Amino acid sequence: MVTYRFEASDIPAIVLSDGQVMPKLGFGAYKVDGGDAVGTIVSALELGYRSIDTAAFYGNEEEVGRAIHDSGLPRDEVFVTTKLWNADHGYDATMRACDASLKRLGLDRLDLFLIHWPVPAADRYVDTFRAMQSLKRQGRVVSIGVSNFTRAHLERVIGETGEVPAINQVELHPYYAQSELRAFHAAHGIVTEAWSPLGRGAEFNDSVIIALADKLGRTPAQVILRWHMQLGNVAIPKSGDPKRMAENLAIFDFELTGREMTQIAGIDKGARQGADPDLFDMDAPA
Repeated sequence: MVTYRFEASDIPAIVLSDGQVMPKLGFGAYKVDGGDAVGTIVSALELGYRSIDTAAFYGNEEEVGRAIHDSGLPRDEVFVTTKLWNADHGYDATMRACDASLKRLGLDRLDLFLIHWPVPAADRYVDTFRAMQSLKRQGRVVSIGVSNFTRAHLERVIGETGEVPAINQVELHPYYAQSELRAFHAAHGIVTEAWSPLGRGAEFNDSVIIALADKLGRTPAQVILRWHMQLGNVAIPKSGDPKRMAENLAIFDFELTGREMTQIAGIDKGARQGADPDLFDMDAPA
């Protein structure tokens, strides 16, 4: 078995439009819950992860906060993202929801606060983003962004608030590469962050990915995460297995060639696995 050793400095960073620096590879805490949640996140931090992505909806903000405390790491060394849930859209509700998340996390500020879904049927996401602007001015939040926003949602937020979200976190993996949305992000200085960056394992059996993994002596997950890094994405893979958590970090000592990147681009099927942001409502399951 290969043993991987890392320092946090091994993970490259990306500079957001507001000047804040964020690790390009983080640990996703979706469905990291139950009695092992704190231990899992502490393990991630011990392995070298320095960015933890959670959400009010995940129900594990308290565990994330406890893990950061138990890790012994200085607060400034851990980049913490959480997200506002659908039922908390609207200016006043957003302000209250941020306070609640901070309390659960045991923190006095968030590094990044995202609108989890636009919920266009409720038509409150612009006011929600205005509240986030206020939270940023107050210093309770360093950077603000969105998640699962389409180009139309982004254009409306930018046009009506005068501020470009620092990040749009969206479903993105080789079978759903979102090239048009990524191009829009690039043109407006929005960082693309990929949730489900490994496509829930759907591409692990793809012949192109398997062939590249065999050729490079890597796992399919490592090939896909390397693809994300070279596209310029931020990625937040999740695993409860320390060995796989370590393997997911071991992607910075090799590169994909231009031809190999093109091969992976060629397997894009436009195959969304998650919900459609235009249809997702207040009460739908994530």
